[in-house]
Amino acid sequence: MKIKLLSLAFCLSIAACAQQKELNTKPFTRWWWMGSAVNEAGIKYNLEQFAKAGLGGVEITPIYGVKGEDENFLPFLSDKYLKKLNYTTHIADSLGLKVDMVLGTGWPYGGPQVESEHAATKLRHELLEVSKSQTIDHAIETPSFEPLVAAIAVNHTGETINIEKQIVNNRLKWESSIDGKIYLFFAGKTGQKVKRAAPGGEGFTVDHYSKNALEDYLKPYSEKLNAPIRAIFNDSYEVYSTDFTPDFLQQFETKRGYSIKPYLPALVEKTDSETINRVRADYRRTLSDLLKEEFNETWTRWSNKKGFQTKLQAHGSPGNLLDLYATADIPECETFGSMPFDIPGFRREAEDIREGDADPVMLKFSSSAAHVMGRPLVSSESFTWLRDHFKTAVSQCKPELEELLLNGINHVFLHGSTYSPPTAEWPGWKFYASVNFSPQMTIWKDAPALFNYIENCQKYLRKGVPDNEIGVYWPIEDTYHDFLKGQLFFQFKIHSLDEWLLNTPFYRTNQLLIKSGYQVDFFSDDFISQAKVNNGLLVLPGGSYKALVIPETKHMPLETMQKLVALKREGANIIFESTPQTVPGNFDLESRELALEKLGRQIETTNSENLIEKLREESITPEALRSYDLKFIRRKDDDKFIYYIVNHTANDFDDWVSLNELRSSAIFVNPNTGNKSLATSKGIKLYLQLKAGESIIIETNTKEHFQGHQYLKEQNVSYNIEGPYELEFLEGGPTLPQPTMLPELNSWTELGSEAENFSGTAKYTVRFDSPNSDVKNWLLQLPDVRESAKIYLNGKEVAWLWANPFEVVLSGLKSKGNLLEIEVTNLAANRIRAKEMRGEEWKNFYEINMVNKDYQKFDATLWKPMPSGLIGDVSLLPLDVFHPNPN
Repeated sequence: MKIKLLSLAFCLSIAACAQQKELNTKPFTRWWWMGSAVNEAGIKYNLEQFAKAGLGGVEITPIYGVKGEDENFLPFLSDKYLKKLNYTTHIADSLGLKVDMVLGTGWPYGGPQVESEHAATKLRHELLEVSKSQTIDHAIETPSFEPLVAAIAVNHTGETINIEKQIVNNRLKWESSIDGKIYLFFAGKTGQKVKRAAPGGEGFTVDHYSKNALEDYLKPYSEKLNAPIRAIFNDSYEVYSTDFTPDFLQQFETKRGYSIKPYLPALVEKTDSETINRVRADYRRTLSDLLKEEFNETWTRWSNKKGFQTKLQAHGSPGNLLDLYATADIPECETFGSMPFDIPGFRREAEDIREGDADPVMLKFSSSAAHVMGRPLVSSESFTWLRDHFKTAVSQCKPELEELLLNGINHVFLHGSTYSPPTAEWPGWKFYASVNFSPQMTIWKDAPALFNYIENCQKYLRKGVPDNEIGVYWPIEDTYHDFLKGQLFFQFKIHSLDEWLLNTPFYRTNQLLIKSGYQVDFFSDDFISQAKVNNGLLVLPGGSYKALVIPETKHMPLETMQKLVALKREGANIIFESTPQTVPGNFDLESRELALEKLGRQIETTNSENLIEKLREESITPEALRSYDLKFIRRKDDDKFIYYIVNHTANDFDDWVSLNELRSSAIFVNPNTGNKSLATSKGIKLYLQLKAGESIIIETNTKEHFQGHQYLKEQNVSYNIEGPYELEFLEGGPTLPQPTMLPELNSWTELGSEAENFSGTAKYTVRFDSPNSDVKNWLLQLPDVRESAKIYLNGKEVAWLWANPFEVVLSGLKSKGNLLEIEVTNLAANRIRAKEMRGEEWKNFYEINMVNKDYQKFDATLWKPMPSGLIGDVSLLPLDVFHPNPN
């Protein structure tokens, strides 16, 4: 019976993945509605532009409005608002677009329907100093929505007395039997309101630990929301300082097995001791349980009943991120800021960035939850604060995007696009913290190339199932038991990885495995509880694993240890790096520790220095591809395997590689064009050429037939295409500079103030003769490109270069008189700088209005002009056809 149930789970998982193939694989965008001041003409225009550029859907988030548009604001959930929402879904459907939305405005969840009793709650306390034999007669004055929940007297030795029975009619009357303090505890309110709220969405943040509060919050949506929405989104957890809910004390006692009341004084005094740290860990675990069970799971059940999927950013939550991500249909991670890359020519100017948080291990929390629990889609909030406003090029998006794809994301959401009416004066309406992928921006000129790349990659990264062979246990109880400044409410944030992730054995073990070539997913205690064994493999709802590694762990739940020992007894490969030292929490400690110690004597340990050797001994070999310093992710699609490979090094790669899952032929898929070709291979080896900054998709063991891949080698000679170049400004503003002839290629900002202020597209034209008419293939290498280049040869478009390396193979050169045209689009930065230098105000938004990347006042007049156009020599390199010899 167990085997039949297991097979059913497997079938459901595979069926879900197969169904996912039918969904469009285009990127989506978060779509901010400023003040919800939308109209049908503007909605239709924006959606048509999105569809034309290659987006697959939008996620609507209403936010604060534009000054001067007040009369056009649509109150959230009003009849007029709902009419526009229905119109949006209708037009989107006609264009092949999907529509997601948040249940509210701004973030986090909250609004006018949240009464004080259901607002975010915190443990509040008052303190009374008392002396022995003192008669206490104290009036307890508190609003009805902040009830008293405990009254504890504490003497100087720390002994406690529950004096709640001494309170009658909100008055404490007691003859003190101690010298010490009285603590009065209340279910207080944080007072937090919705951040960046749209008109009609203002109000308190809802209590995220209460099913009753959530169900009350959902009533307006149950009654009014009938639009054909695809998914409901919940943003990163930014409900601050909320460490309580009105029934927390009862919930704690039910879940943890003892009353927390005697420990409350020590907790609020932030006592650092073994016992109190255990109690504090129990408190933190209870918050996690309540967030998962009372809020997230209730939210997903409600959404699914309405026909919606759920999409959740769990990071920032005060709890087990793996379990919380797994409560949603689509777990979603986030990138924030800019990460460094060694790619030659990749620009990352210090004055334009803020340091990023896209650590690969952090990114894997969301994808692990999806992989282990069988969720086909993993989404990402992408490019938040990638550069300062108006300064992001698509070339800078590409490697950041690739890090997401390499770590299991296959459903990219841009952050984002702002609804702006086509009649709005340039630069249109703009959200304060984004790369603004909107038709008004020059980045929109090149966005279709980026979107096409994402679509092609996601097409393959949704095929089949993940092929991660190693599970790694996340010992969250060790973090729960850390003192952490005595906080009851500790958030697992992407912006503070040093507090809970980077310096842990868990992180070091994952780094070792990943660098050695293993693909990993993370396991929570709950995931382990669902594991079964089949033919030596650990089987979970989403797939199977060859081994589960337990990093050095101090606190392990007894139930988890019992399950691991049982799985190992059934034939699973469980590798302990150390014996867990103790159980978590404070209940029944002695007996649980004895049971854990007994189980610990039944296991063998392998320290981290010998972990890779141990895996090899078990015939679990790392992916050979990793030894070449290339990044990859691998998926299994029936008998075929899909490799997505990226070269983020400083060097071009040109050599044979070994692939663990190559048994017969393999095809290359160019993710920029979708073109396919047959790779030269023999056995498990394949010849690969990958320039620094490039990526490739390889599908192995395929029966499809394609033309053999053309391998080319550069000759050791280069020819410059000499000018003069004609420069013609095609489109953009504020005005079009006059055409000019350029004897050499420098930034067009040096041509005068009009060109310095220009943002848009210009065309370079030059005629040249072939340096050698016997050469059939040439490599056209562009110099510093600011920021993209469309290449036309003899009147025919041959390439759209938008990321490093800026080069393309040219074939069929004429001996004489070749016409080369290069259309270059720059950033919008120079135009906005000029606008502000002229004193023209455009920052006309309510609330935060406009800040720079450091959340200081935005001021483009402080900028220097951004170099624009082609800067340097355009060159041709002769190429020889190369036939790799597999022998």
